[in-house]
Amino acid sequence: MHEILLDIERWQARGEQVAIATVVKTMGSSPRQVGAKMAVSSGGSMAGSVSGGCIEGAVFEECQATIKSGQARLLHFGVADETAWEVGLACGGTIEVFVEPLNW
Repeated sequence: MHEILLDIERWQARGEQVAIATVVKTMGSSPRQVGAKMAVSSGGSMAGSVSGGCIEGAVFEECQATIKSGQARLLHFGVADETAWEVGLACGGTIEVFVEPLNW
């Protein structure tokens, strides 16, 4: 977490805005636990992880939208047991990620 904070400070020093994504709920297979965080800057930088790669691209895009709108959002992702292997998971599961703009 310390490295994420350093990245955020660096981005803000450059005048960039930041959004934070936090895993708030998981069921079934999930590569990251509740509380895992990812920070995204308006300049396109990213630090941390909420999924180990499975949904990072979609969360990145939602962070960018949150930075532009200033509106927080709750994201829901799910993978059925039958298709879990295709995305690198041992079994299906769901994950909820809360995305919010960081205003310090």
